[in-house]
Amino acid sequence: MRRQFTSECVTSAHPDKLCDQISDALLDAFLEGDSLTRAAIETTACPDFIHVMGEVSTTAQVDVEEVARSVVRRVGYTKDEYLFTDRIRVVTSLHRQSDDIAMGVDRGEVLGAGDQGMMFGYATGECDNGMPLTMNLARALTTRLTEKRRAGSLPFLRPDGKGQVTIEYENGKAKRIAAVVLSAQHDEDITLEDLRTALKKEVILPCLPEDLVDEDTKYYINPTGRFVLGGPAADTGLTGRKLIVDTYGGWAPHGGGAFSGKDATKVDRSAAYAARNIALTLVRARIAKRCLVQLAYAIGVSEPVGIFVDTYSSGLVDEEKLARFIREHWDLSPKGIIDEFELRKPGYAELSEVGHFGGDQRWEKVDSGRVEALKRLLWDER
Repeated sequence: MRRQFTSECVTSAHPDKLCDQISDALLDAFLEGDSLTRAAIETTACPDFIHVMGEVSTTAQVDVEEVARSVVRRVGYTKDEYLFTDRIRVVTSLHRQSDDIAMGVDRGEVLGAGDQGMMFGYATGECDNGMPLTMNLARALTTRLTEKRRAGSLPFLRPDGKGQVTIEYENGKAKRIAAVVLSAQHDEDITLEDLRTALKKEVILPCLPEDLVDEDTKYYINPTGRFVLGGPAADTGLTGRKLIVDTYGGWAPHGGGAFSGKDATKVDRSAAYAARNIALTLVRARIAKRCLVQLAYAIGVSEPVGIFVDTYSSGLVDEEKLARFIREHWDLSPKGIIDEFELRKPGYAELSEVGHFGGDQRWEKVDSGRVEALKRLLWDER
């Protein structure tokens, strides 16, 4: 059976990704001054101003305006012709976290979950990093596009951009790349023909496995024909609007809660990282070829109220037994997750730029003791 699947990624200067990075850069700055900071920071960016809003309870002193502008500079909005620069006005509307929420979280040594909800983790053996191939390739496109712009080797490039890859699968295995979409913001004086030629040669083809490209692979490069005005000057950005880019490119469900701007007592973030670690461990232990893990929480309650495992019929151990194994071998309280993955440390702005999964993040490290315990469970199952 043949079918196609598509994943998308965006550059760090995409309006929504810019807002994610501002929210996380502010979280980093607060954590630098106070590791116990509680935060839920939202950012929106439009042509006239950046608006930072939300809740922060902290003893740290942070120059919110300068942090926001520093992110704008870093992603590349530094030229007047972009109509959005690091001189943009910054409006701040931050206030303390609600005492009603804090009451559920602050329980002495045992932290309650900072919110209710369900979070998902996913892993697949398709690629060495446990990520779907479509997502890896889409991310490779936007990463290379940004690298070429920053290096100045494609001087016509401007900061904004998106990439998308469609792969045709046969019986679950990648057979060919059906389509590639790349939209790159550019200077006004380059012709569309020159733009498309350069982007295909310098950005697209170096990112694609040669054995998956054929004469029928379609390339859609700046398909509207013009992408001069970009970034928040063209499209208002908002924190948390690229949830699928942040996760698995559409291969897994999403609980709906954003990561960026939230400290780790918010299980939207911490439990999603833990669920990925669990799914990756099951795949690395060869218990399943693909695995989805759902963790569900109630606000103020430390342990998950529900654990769901789906191995897509590829599992070698009963999924109910796997759920029990997870409860026994992972401390899935907010404090347990925070301690295991050192989530009170800053470094979140980098994640919101390069991706939360598939790299060298702490939750991407699989514990060998758990792998061995899973192998014993598999032996008992047989």
